[in-house]
Amino acid sequence: MNKNFSTRYLEEIQNKLSNIKGDSLEILEWNQFSKEEERINQVILKKYLPPYLVIPQSKAILSQFLTLCSEHGWVILPIGNGTKIHWGKLPENCDVMVSTRKINRIIDHSIDDLTVTVESGMKIKDLQNILVLKGQFLPIDACFPESATIGGIVATANTGSWRQRYGGVRDLLLGISFLRGDGKEAKAGGRVVKNVAGYDLMKLFTGSYGNLGIITDVTFRTFPLPENSLTLVITGEKESIYQLQKTVLASGLTPTAADLISESLVKIFDFGFGFGLIVRFQGITESVRQQSLQIQAWCKPLNLSTQTYENQSELQLWQDLPQKTYYSDFDNTVTCKVGILPTEAINFLEKIDGFGLINISSGIGKISFNNGIKSHQLINLRQFCQEKGGFLSILTAPIYLKKQIETWGYTGNGLKMMRIIKQNFDPKNVFCHRL
Repeated sequence: MNKNFSTRYLEEIQNKLSNIKGDSLEILEWNQFSKEEERINQVILKKYLPPYLVIPQSKAILSQFLTLCSEHGWVILPIGNGTKIHWGKLPENCDVMVSTRKINRIIDHSIDDLTVTVESGMKIKDLQNILVLKGQFLPIDACFPESATIGGIVATANTGSWRQRYGGVRDLLLGISFLRGDGKEAKAGGRVVKNVAGYDLMKLFTGSYGNLGIITDVTFRTFPLPENSLTLVITGEKESIYQLQKTVLASGLTPTAADLISESLVKIFDFGFGFGLIVRFQGITESVRQQSLQIQAWCKPLNLSTQTYENQSELQLWQDLPQKTYYSDFDNTVTCKVGILPTEAINFLEKIDGFGLINISSGIGKISFNNGIKSHQLINLRQFCQEKGGFLSILTAPIYLKKQIETWGYTGNGLKMMRIIKQNFDPKNVFCHRL
């Protein structure tokens, strides 16, 4: 770590930045940002993070600050509100954290074209509140919606059950702008749905965890608010749930969410017995009704039980589910992102003693363990996923566990390729290395 970075150099930094006024650049020490300190103390040892937080108020100031970092050899850790700072590999050897939280304007909202361009520091909740006034929404159901920023969501590729209908974060991205380690801006894509320029570059930044640059603004495609919404929770024996999964996938039904549910999650929510399948329909009222009736008709010969959630009970259900599959309620909670062949997802859930949701189409989901799972158990689960064409990445875990197991679980030449890309994008290693 470069010991020269200190708040006592704030005046020197300010003198080197042009057009700096008032609080356009804040440099805070730990005892000055208690909310972040409280969150980080809960999920990660403080010694792994730098003691300073820089908060620029504009992209121009951020650009100038990055140039200084490059010149002085300061290593930075990009964050939004720090909601997922504890995900993945532990950040080490950083001099300063840089937050985009005050770079949070809406740049453009083309209502008729169903696109919106926003700065990366805007919170997802605030964006959804703005879109709903125009009868639209962004189908990204990220965790920590109260405080998670758009940039952080893209950088961690974080989305949930809406993946079934709308795809992941990268499927909704139309354009992206970011600042390189030398402070210069680069762009990919555009602000129209049919624009495909720079498509691969947007893929690189989705899930990059701040390794390549700081995302400054993004353009998404939006969707009209659905007229109606209804959720079915189906429970029963493993084979019957698997048969229903295959039937739904082979049908013409268009659920917006469709996830397999682990036995532990079924039990803790008192959904019934055995495994579960949660299916959500949103759209025209008659379509929602007909599709839900079709699911219930398929359940009867399979001896599956169904529960229906509508209105407030449905909203509450989708708020409560992430509490067990995303959030860290205990110090020893282990949360993983998994990907596996959809045909093997139910077999994977049978192997875990934890809470899990896995999408029936993509095989991507989240699992969590609150019972002190051991490293060898995680390694066995990862091996099973890899043998079935998938992966298991550790998002949250106690420090000792992250030191015992490779966090991301890369296989083949993937890690080598990512490190080559990192070197090309950030040759001076301005951004904290988390690969």
